[in-house]
Amino acid sequence: MNSKHAFTLIEMLTVIAIIGILAALLLAVLIAAKKRADRATCLNNLRQINLGIRMYSDDSSDATPSPGISATSTNHMPLFSAYKELMKNYVGLKGAPSPRDKLFACPADKFFPSYVDITNTGWYYVRHSLHDVPVLDYSSYAFNGGDNATRTFGLTNHYTMPGLTGVKFSSVKHPARTILVAEASAFPPWSWHEPSSSLVFNNAKNMASFVDGHVSYINIYWDSTPLPGGGQSLALGYNPPAGYDYQWSGD
Repeated sequence: MNSKHAFTLIEMLTVIAIIGILAALLLAVLIAAKKRADRATCLNNLRQINLGIRMYSDDSSDATPSPGISATSTNHMPLFSAYKELMKNYVGLKGAPSPRDKLFACPADKFFPSYVDITNTGWYYVRHSLHDVPVLDYSSYAFNGGDNATRTFGLTNHYTMPGLTGVKFSSVKHPARTILVAEASAFPPWSWHEPSSSLVFNNAKNMASFVDGHVSYINIYWDSTPLPGGGQSLALGYNPPAGYDYQWSGD
């Protein structure tokens, strides 16, 4: 008699389970590798942008690439976005800005909160790349352009945006701690690399370049305490407490 061999049901289920576990492990490894590659690309982008800004400064009497207070009234976005137009020729870009300016595109930039673009209404994540829209001059990265001026909104709330507008590079007291350019997600903050369902949250992980030229992957502090007159603050409005590896102000 010829005996026939076949898998039993239990053996088949065991094999399927093992394949599923291996596939899940492989997927996790691939996702982690993709995230590391995205961060490496952002690191290299920020290093080149940082160098371009310093070259601009060398040709501009040590000035930072900001249009200054005169360029903005109620819309402060040019303080953070106009740097690109001022220094782009130092990184080999010419012509009108566009999403094809890949040096200014973070590969992890796949979504952004609706409040970033004032043409949107409501609060939600826009499933679109920030560098594909003109709000930051087609860039995933923003200049630390706070102008250190105190403003009032409502009846009781006052806010100051510490930053490098109007500041000479030679006067920055802590160049290794002071952010020069960072992913735009650092300023509210949210995170492209370790996202959350929250539109702004504490310890969001972001890539940032510093005045001394180095680039780091850092936690951004956000104070969730409501403002006295209502509303929430943003991380760009204050330096973090002790224990964080950055500051916005140049002092």
